[in-house]
Parts: sequence; C-alpha cells; structure tokens
Amino acid sequence: MAQKEKKIKKILSGEVVSDKMQKTVVVAVKRLKKHPKYKKQYKLTTRYKAHDEKNEYKVGDKVLIQETRPMSRDKRWRVIERCQ
Repeated sequence: MAQKEKKIKKILSGEVVSDKMQKTVVVAVKRLKKHPKYKKQYKLTTRYKAHDEKNEYKVGDKVLIQETRPMSRDKRWRVIERCQ
C-alpha cells in the first residue's frame, strides 16, 4: 500500500479588520503585484474569513492564518497565532 502524503497547507499573515461574528474574524492580507506590461507594482488586499474558536483576536491584531477544511460557505482558514 502506498503512503498517503500530507498536503502542505498555506500560511498567510495579515491584520484582523473585523471581529463582529461569533468564532470568526476577517483578516486582510496585503500583497504587491507587478503589472505584466508596465512593470509597476501595485497593492492588492484580499479578505479571508478565519476561524477563531475562543474569540481572542481583536481588530488591529497581526495574525497568522492557515488553510484548513471548509468550515462554512466562506470560512476555509483558521487563525494559528498572533505575530509581531
């Protein structure tokens, strides 16, 4: 029998921008992208809903989020830890 390989899960860092839901926070992840023709860099912000079991993270916290199984229609990430 073949060994099952563990899938490497993505880890992103971002800032909590909303904590109004129960056990869920919205994390904004900012990144730079280069325009293919003009070669200028511009900012992109993507918002992810992440699972926060104990409701311990508040707006403004810098956090690490990890990809996980779908927990609801929009929630596919969970908060790992607070980072500096």
